[in-house]
Amino acid sequence: MSNTKFGSPDIAPSEVAERRDDDDLFVLDVRNEDDYEEWAISGSHNLPIYDELLDGDFSSLEAALDEIPEDEEIAVVCVGGITSADAAGFLNERGYDARSMTDGMRGWGRVHQTYDVDERGVSQIVRPGTGCISYLVFDDGEALVVDPSQYVEQYGDMADERGLEIVGAVDTHAHADHVSGGREIADRFDVPYYLHEDDAGSLDEYTPLEDGETIPVGDRELDVLHTPGHTPGSTSFEFGDAILSGDTLFLRSVGRPDLEDGSEDAIREAADDLFDSLQRLADLPDDTVVLPGHFSDEEIRPLATTLERLATDNELFQLVEEDDEELFVETIVESLSDTPNNYQRIKHINWGDEPLDDDAEDLELGPNNCAAN
Repeated sequence: MSNTKFGSPDIAPSEVAERRDDDDLFVLDVRNEDDYEEWAISGSHNLPIYDELLDGDFSSLEAALDEIPEDEEIAVVCVGGITSADAAGFLNERGYDARSMTDGMRGWGRVHQTYDVDERGVSQIVRPGTGCISYLVFDDGEALVVDPSQYVEQYGDMADERGLEIVGAVDTHAHADHVSGGREIADRFDVPYYLHEDDAGSLDEYTPLEDGETIPVGDRELDVLHTPGHTPGSTSFEFGDAILSGDTLFLRSVGRPDLEDGSEDAIREAADDLFDSLQRLADLPDDTVVLPGHFSDEEIRPLATTLERLATDNELFQLVEEDDEELFVETIVESLSDTPNNYQRIKHINWGDEPLDDDAEDLELGPNNCAAN
Protein backbone atom coordinates (compact mmCIF):
# COMPACT_ATOMS: atom_id res chain seq x y z
CA MET A 1 0.00 0.00 0.00
CA SER A 2 1.13 3.53 -0.75
CA ASN A 3 -0.03 6.88 0.54
CA THR A 4 1.51 8.71 -2.41
CA LYS A 5 -0.68 11.41 -3.94
CA PHE A 6 -0.51 12.14 -7.65
CA GLY A 7 -1.59 15.21 -9.55
CA SER A 8 -2.97 15.36 -13.08
CA PRO A 9 -4.42 17.83 -15.57
CA ASP A 10 -8.20 18.02 -15.87
CA ILE A 11 -10.61 17.33 -18.70
CA ALA A 12 -13.91 19.21 -18.63
CA PRO A 13 -17.11 17.14 -18.45
CA SER A 14 -18.34 19.11 -21.47
CA GLU A 15 -15.38 17.84 -23.51
CA VAL A 16 -16.12 14.27 -22.46
CA ALA A 17 -19.72 14.79 -23.59
CA GLU A 18 -18.69 16.31 -26.91
CA ARG A 19 -16.34 13.40 -27.57
CA ARG A 20 -18.77 10.63 -26.70
CA ASP A 21 -18.28 9.11 -30.18
CA ASP A 22 -14.50 9.64 -30.20
CA ASP A 23 -12.66 6.33 -30.38
CA ASP A 24 -9.51 8.07 -29.18
CA LEU A 25 -10.99 8.83 -25.74
CA PHE A 26 -11.24 6.04 -23.17
CA VAL A 27 -13.42 6.91 -20.16
CA LEU A 28 -12.28 5.07 -17.04
CA ASP A 29 -14.70 5.19 -14.11
CA VAL A 30 -13.06 4.20 -10.81
CA ARG A 31 -16.19 4.37 -8.65
CA ASN A 32 -17.55 1.34 -6.83
CA GLU A 33 -19.60 -1.09 -8.90
CA ASP A 34 -22.98 -0.31 -7.32
CA ASP A 35 -22.59 3.40 -7.97
CA TYR A 36 -21.46 2.74 -11.52
CA GLU A 37 -24.36 0.41 -12.30
CA GLU A 38 -26.87 2.94 -10.99
CA TRP A 39 -25.53 5.89 -12.98
CA ALA A 40 -22.64 6.07 -15.44
CA ILE A 41 -21.37 7.71 -18.59
CA SER A 42 -22.48 5.65 -21.58
CA GLY A 43 -19.61 3.63 -23.05
CA SER A 44 -17.31 4.08 -20.07
CA HIS A 45 -15.23 1.29 -18.49
CA ASN A 46 -15.60 0.55 -14.79
CA LEU A 47 -12.66 -0.37 -12.60
CA PRO A 48 -14.19 -0.49 -9.09
CA ILE A 49 -11.25 0.63 -6.96
CA TYR A 50 -12.63 3.79 -5.38
CA ASP A 51 -12.25 2.70 -1.73
CA GLU A 52 -8.71 1.50 -2.34
CA LEU A 53 -7.75 4.78 -3.98
CA LEU A 54 -9.18 6.67 -1.01
CA ASP A 55 -6.74 4.74 1.16
CA GLY A 56 -3.87 5.58 -1.17
CA ASP A 57 -3.69 2.01 -2.43
CA PHE A 58 -2.86 1.83 -6.17
CA SER A 59 -2.13 -1.89 -6.33
CA SER A 60 -5.41 -2.81 -8.05
CA LEU A 61 -4.91 -0.04 -10.58
CA GLU A 62 -1.40 -1.34 -11.22
CA ALA A 63 -2.76 -4.84 -11.69
CA ALA A 64 -5.39 -3.64 -14.16
CA LEU A 65 -3.11 -1.70 -16.51
CA ASP A 66 -3.70 -4.28 -19.23
CA GLU A 67 -7.35 -3.13 -19.33
CA ILE A 68 -6.35 0.45 -20.12
CA PRO A 69 -5.29 1.29 -23.70
CA GLU A 70 -1.89 2.90 -24.04
CA ASP A 71 -2.65 4.54 -27.40
CA GLU A 72 -5.76 6.50 -26.35
CA GLU A 73 -6.43 9.51 -24.17
CA ILE A 74 -7.79 8.51 -20.78
CA ALA A 75 -10.49 10.45 -18.93
CA VAL A 76 -10.68 9.20 -15.35
CA VAL A 77 -13.96 9.65 -13.51
CA CYS A 78 -14.92 9.42 -9.84
CA VAL A 79 -17.52 11.06 -7.60
CA GLY A 80 -16.08 14.55 -7.24
CA GLY A 81 -12.87 14.64 -9.26
CA ILE A 82 -10.38 14.17 -6.42
CA THR A 83 -9.72 10.44 -6.35
CA SER A 84 -9.74 10.37 -10.13
CA ALA A 85 -6.95 12.97 -10.12
CA ASP A 86 -4.77 10.58 -8.10
CA ALA A 87 -5.57 7.72 -10.47
CA ALA A 88 -4.84 9.85 -13.55
CA GLY A 89 -1.56 11.05 -12.07
CA PHE A 90 -0.56 7.46 -11.35
CA LEU A 91 -1.28 6.55 -14.96
CA ASN A 92 0.63 9.53 -16.30
CA GLU A 93 3.75 8.46 -14.41
CA ARG A 94 3.49 5.15 -16.24
CA GLY A 95 3.35 6.71 -19.68
CA TYR A 96 -0.40 7.08 -20.18
CA ASP A 97 -2.08 10.25 -21.43
CA ALA A 98 -4.58 10.58 -18.59
CA ARG A 99 -6.68 13.43 -17.26
CA SER A 100 -9.17 13.64 -14.42
CA MET A 101 -12.72 14.73 -15.26
CA THR A 102 -13.37 17.98 -13.39
CA ASP A 103 -15.80 17.58 -10.46
CA GLY A 104 -16.44 13.94 -11.37
CA MET A 105 -20.03 12.81 -11.80
CA ARG A 106 -21.21 16.00 -10.10
CA GLY A 107 -19.67 17.88 -13.02
CA TRP A 108 -21.23 15.42 -15.47
CA GLY A 109 -24.66 16.27 -14.09
CA ARG A 110 -24.13 19.96 -14.93
CA VAL A 111 -23.25 19.49 -18.63
CA HIS A 112 -25.61 21.18 -21.11
CA GLN A 113 -25.26 20.53 -24.84
CA THR A 114 -27.12 22.56 -27.45
CA TYR A 115 -28.51 21.37 -30.79
CA ASP A 116 -30.54 23.39 -33.28
CA VAL A 117 -33.69 21.66 -34.54
CA ASP A 118 -33.39 22.29 -38.29
CA GLU A 119 -34.66 25.81 -39.05
CA ARG A 120 -37.70 25.73 -36.80
CA GLY A 121 -36.61 28.44 -34.36
CA VAL A 122 -35.94 25.84 -31.67
CA SER A 123 -32.71 25.00 -29.88
CA GLN A 124 -32.65 21.82 -27.80
CA ILE A 125 -30.51 21.76 -24.66
CA VAL A 126 -29.59 18.22 -23.61
CA ARG A 127 -28.14 17.26 -20.23
CA PRO A 128 -26.46 13.91 -20.94
CA GLY A 129 -25.80 13.30 -17.25
CA THR A 130 -29.45 13.56 -16.18
CA GLY A 131 -31.50 12.77 -19.28
CA CYS A 132 -33.25 16.17 -19.01
CA ILE A 133 -34.03 18.30 -22.04
CA SER A 134 -34.93 21.98 -22.18
CA TYR A 135 -35.55 24.32 -25.09
CA LEU A 136 -35.02 27.82 -26.37
CA VAL A 137 -37.91 28.75 -28.67
CA PHE A 138 -37.26 31.94 -30.59
CA ASP A 139 -38.36 34.30 -33.34
CA ASP A 140 -37.54 37.85 -34.41
CA GLY A 141 -35.05 38.51 -31.61
CA GLU A 142 -37.17 37.10 -28.77
CA ALA A 143 -36.91 33.78 -26.93
CA LEU A 144 -38.90 31.66 -24.49
CA VAL A 145 -37.08 29.16 -22.29
CA VAL A 146 -39.01 25.89 -21.88
CA ASP A 147 -38.29 23.54 -18.95
CA PRO A 148 -35.08 25.32 -17.84
CA SER A 149 -32.66 23.70 -15.43
CA GLN A 150 -31.50 25.43 -12.26
CA TYR A 151 -28.34 26.52 -14.12
CA VAL A 152 -30.00 29.60 -15.55
CA GLU A 153 -26.75 31.20 -16.73
CA GLN A 154 -26.72 28.60 -19.51
CA TYR A 155 -29.84 30.17 -21.04
CA GLY A 156 -28.70 33.76 -20.63
CA ASP A 157 -25.41 32.95 -22.35
CA MET A 158 -27.18 31.08 -25.13
CA ALA A 159 -29.58 33.95 -25.74
CA ASP A 160 -26.71 36.45 -25.79
CA GLU A 161 -24.79 34.36 -28.32
CA ARG A 162 -27.82 34.36 -30.61
CA GLY A 163 -28.70 38.02 -30.09
CA LEU A 164 -32.00 37.10 -28.42
CA GLU A 165 -33.97 38.72 -25.62
CA ILE A 166 -35.53 36.29 -23.14
CA VAL A 167 -39.21 37.23 -22.81
CA GLY A 168 -40.49 34.36 -20.67
CA ALA A 169 -39.84 31.05 -18.94
CA VAL A 170 -42.24 28.12 -19.28
CA ASP A 171 -42.48 24.76 -17.52
CA THR A 172 -44.43 21.96 -19.13
CA HIS A 173 -45.21 20.70 -15.61
CA ALA A 174 -43.95 20.68 -12.03
CA HIS A 175 -40.85 18.53 -12.42
CA ALA A 176 -39.84 15.76 -10.04
CA ASP A 177 -36.41 14.95 -11.46
CA HIS A 178 -34.81 18.39 -11.67
CA VAL A 179 -35.10 21.75 -9.97
CA SER A 180 -36.70 24.26 -12.32
CA GLY A 181 -34.93 27.49 -13.13
CA GLY A 182 -38.16 29.05 -14.37
CA ARG A 183 -38.79 31.33 -11.41
CA GLU A 184 -35.17 32.46 -11.26
CA ILE A 185 -35.17 33.30 -14.96
CA ALA A 186 -38.37 35.29 -14.43
CA ASP A 187 -36.75 37.23 -11.59
CA ARG A 188 -33.42 37.75 -13.34
CA PHE A 189 -34.88 38.98 -16.65
CA ASP A 190 -38.10 40.49 -15.26
CA VAL A 191 -40.29 38.29 -17.46
CA PRO A 192 -43.34 36.06 -16.83
CA TYR A 193 -43.04 32.51 -15.55
CA TYR A 194 -45.72 30.28 -17.08
CA LEU A 195 -47.12 27.08 -15.51
CA HIS A 196 -50.48 25.34 -15.45
CA GLU A 197 -52.32 26.11 -12.22
CA ASP A 198 -52.94 22.41 -11.50
CA ASP A 199 -49.18 22.03 -11.01
CA ALA A 200 -48.53 25.31 -9.19
CA GLY A 201 -48.66 23.97 -5.62
CA SER A 202 -48.01 26.86 -3.23
CA LEU A 203 -46.66 29.21 -5.90
CA ASP A 204 -48.27 32.61 -6.26
CA GLU A 205 -45.86 34.43 -8.57
CA TYR A 206 -46.57 32.76 -11.89
CA THR A 207 -48.76 33.23 -14.95
CA PRO A 208 -51.26 30.37 -15.23
CA LEU A 209 -51.49 28.51 -18.52
CA GLU A 210 -54.84 27.57 -20.02
CA ASP A 211 -55.63 25.09 -22.75
CA GLY A 212 -56.04 26.75 -26.12
CA GLU A 213 -54.26 29.99 -25.30
CA THR A 214 -51.03 31.18 -26.90
CA ILE A 215 -47.74 32.63 -25.64
CA PRO A 216 -46.22 35.20 -28.02
CA VAL A 217 -42.56 35.02 -29.02
CA GLY A 218 -41.45 37.42 -31.73
CA ASP A 219 -43.96 37.24 -34.58
CA ARG A 220 -44.93 33.68 -33.73
CA GLU A 221 -46.86 31.95 -30.94
CA LEU A 222 -46.49 28.92 -28.71
CA ASP A 223 -49.85 27.11 -28.63
CA VAL A 224 -50.86 25.60 -25.27
CA LEU A 225 -52.31 22.07 -25.09
CA HIS A 226 -53.26 20.82 -21.63
CA THR A 227 -52.15 17.16 -21.64
CA PRO A 228 -52.64 15.80 -18.08
CA GLY A 229 -51.60 12.35 -16.97
CA HIS A 230 -47.96 12.52 -16.00
CA THR A 231 -49.10 15.31 -13.68
CA PRO A 232 -52.48 17.05 -13.45
CA GLY A 233 -51.06 20.19 -15.02
CA SER A 234 -48.86 18.63 -17.68
CA THR A 235 -48.85 20.76 -20.80
CA SER A 236 -47.53 20.35 -24.34
CA PHE A 237 -46.75 23.18 -26.74
CA GLU A 238 -47.18 23.42 -30.49
CA PHE A 239 -44.69 25.59 -32.33
CA GLY A 240 -45.18 25.43 -36.05
CA ASP A 241 -44.98 21.78 -37.10
CA ALA A 242 -43.30 20.75 -33.82
CA ILE A 243 -44.76 19.65 -30.51
CA LEU A 244 -42.79 20.16 -27.29
CA SER A 245 -44.30 17.23 -25.44
CA GLY A 246 -42.66 17.64 -22.03
CA ASP A 247 -43.04 14.42 -20.03
CA THR A 248 -46.25 13.40 -21.78
CA LEU A 249 -44.59 11.66 -24.73
CA PHE A 250 -41.02 10.44 -25.15
CA LEU A 251 -39.31 8.76 -28.09
CA ARG A 252 -39.66 5.27 -26.63
CA SER A 253 -42.07 5.66 -23.74
CA VAL A 254 -44.53 8.03 -22.05
CA GLY A 255 -44.49 9.87 -18.75
CA ARG A 256 -45.14 7.83 -15.64
CA PRO A 257 -48.46 8.73 -13.94
CA ASP A 258 -47.58 7.85 -10.34
CA LEU A 259 -45.49 10.79 -9.13
CA GLU A 260 -48.43 12.68 -7.61
CA ASP A 261 -50.14 9.74 -5.90
CA GLY A 262 -48.74 6.20 -5.82
CA SER A 263 -51.96 4.38 -4.93
CA GLU A 264 -53.16 1.99 -7.62
CA ASP A 265 -56.53 3.72 -8.04
CA ALA A 266 -54.82 7.09 -8.51
CA ILE A 267 -52.30 5.61 -10.96
CA ARG A 268 -55.06 4.08 -13.04
CA GLU A 269 -57.02 7.33 -13.09
CA ALA A 270 -53.93 9.32 -14.11
CA ALA A 271 -53.09 6.69 -16.75
CA ASP A 272 -56.59 7.11 -18.18
CA ASP A 273 -55.98 10.86 -18.38
CA LEU A 274 -52.62 10.23 -20.01
CA PHE A 275 -54.22 7.98 -22.62
CA ASP A 276 -56.69 10.74 -23.51
CA SER A 277 -53.88 13.29 -23.74
CA LEU A 278 -51.84 11.03 -26.00
CA GLN A 279 -54.85 10.52 -28.23
CA ARG A 280 -55.02 14.27 -28.59
CA LEU A 281 -51.38 14.36 -29.68
CA ALA A 282 -51.95 11.39 -32.00
CA ASP A 283 -54.61 13.44 -33.83
CA LEU A 284 -51.95 15.94 -34.93
CA PRO A 285 -50.51 15.51 -38.46
CA ASP A 286 -48.26 12.46 -38.89
CA ASP A 287 -45.28 14.61 -39.82
CA THR A 288 -45.45 16.60 -36.58
CA VAL A 289 -41.96 16.68 -35.04
CA VAL A 290 -41.95 15.44 -31.44
CA LEU A 291 -39.49 17.16 -29.10
CA PRO A 292 -39.59 15.37 -25.72
CA GLY A 293 -38.60 16.52 -22.24
CA HIS A 294 -36.39 13.51 -21.49
CA PHE A 295 -34.34 10.77 -23.06
CA SER A 296 -32.69 7.55 -21.93
CA ASP A 297 -29.96 6.09 -24.11
CA GLU A 298 -31.04 7.31 -27.56
CA GLU A 299 -28.04 8.32 -29.63
CA ILE A 300 -29.68 10.74 -32.09
CA ARG A 301 -29.09 14.48 -31.70
CA PRO A 302 -31.19 16.49 -31.54
CA LEU A 303 -33.64 14.17 -29.80
CA ALA A 304 -36.52 14.32 -32.24
CA THR A 305 -38.82 12.11 -34.27
CA THR A 306 -42.23 12.29 -35.92
CA LEU A 307 -45.59 11.05 -34.72
CA GLU A 308 -45.64 8.67 -37.67
CA ARG A 309 -42.39 7.03 -36.53
CA LEU A 310 -43.58 6.84 -32.93
CA ALA A 311 -46.49 4.73 -34.10
CA THR A 312 -43.86 2.10 -34.92
CA ASP A 313 -41.09 2.78 -32.39
CA ASN A 314 -43.02 3.46 -29.18
CA GLU A 315 -44.92 0.50 -27.76
CA LEU A 316 -47.20 2.51 -25.48
CA PHE A 317 -47.97 5.06 -28.18
CA GLN A 318 -48.88 2.16 -30.48
CA LEU A 319 -51.58 1.16 -27.99
CA VAL A 320 -52.95 4.70 -28.16
CA GLU A 321 -53.03 4.53 -31.95
CA GLU A 322 -54.85 1.19 -31.64
CA ASP A 323 -57.30 2.72 -29.13
CA ASP A 324 -56.51 -0.02 -26.59
CA GLU A 325 -56.88 1.93 -23.36
CA GLU A 326 -57.27 -1.13 -21.13
CA LEU A 327 -53.97 -2.69 -22.24
CA PHE A 328 -52.29 0.73 -22.09
CA VAL A 329 -53.25 1.20 -18.44
CA GLU A 330 -52.37 -2.38 -17.47
CA THR A 331 -48.98 -2.16 -19.16
CA ILE A 332 -48.14 1.01 -17.25
CA VAL A 333 -49.33 -0.31 -13.89
CA GLU A 334 -47.29 -3.49 -14.27
CA SER A 335 -44.07 -1.86 -15.47
CA LEU A 336 -43.57 1.07 -13.09
CA SER A 337 -40.26 1.10 -11.24
CA ASP A 338 -39.60 2.60 -7.81
CA THR A 339 -39.13 6.35 -7.74
CA PRO A 340 -36.08 7.89 -6.06
CA ASN A 341 -36.83 9.41 -2.65
CA ASN A 342 -35.37 12.75 -3.75
CA TYR A 343 -38.12 13.15 -6.36
CA GLN A 344 -40.55 14.23 -3.66
CA ARG A 345 -38.13 16.85 -2.33
CA ILE A 346 -37.59 18.21 -5.82
CA LYS A 347 -41.35 18.34 -6.37
CA HIS A 348 -41.84 20.36 -3.19
CA ILE A 349 -39.09 22.78 -4.19
CA ASN A 350 -40.74 23.32 -7.56
CA TRP A 351 -44.14 23.73 -5.87
CA GLY A 352 -42.69 26.44 -3.64
CA ASP A 353 -43.21 24.35 -0.48
CA GLU A 354 -39.48 24.09 0.30
CA PRO A 355 -36.67 26.61 -0.20
CA LEU A 356 -33.96 26.21 -2.80
CA ASP A 357 -30.83 25.42 -0.78
CA ASP A 358 -27.30 24.15 -1.29
CA ASP A 359 -28.53 20.54 -1.58
CA ALA A 360 -30.50 21.26 -4.76
CA GLU A 361 -27.66 20.30 -7.07
CA ASP A 362 -27.05 16.92 -5.44
CA LEU A 363 -30.76 16.08 -5.49
CA GLU A 364 -30.66 15.84 -9.28
CA LEU A 365 -27.69 13.51 -9.54
CA GLY A 366 -28.42 10.02 -10.78
CA PRO A 367 -30.43 8.27 -13.49
CA ASN A 368 -33.70 9.68 -14.75
CA ASN A 369 -36.86 7.78 -13.81
CA CYS A 370 -39.69 9.79 -15.34
CA ALA A 371 -40.67 7.25 -18.02
CA ALA A 372 -43.48 4.78 -17.49
CA ASN A 373 -41.41 1.77 -18.61
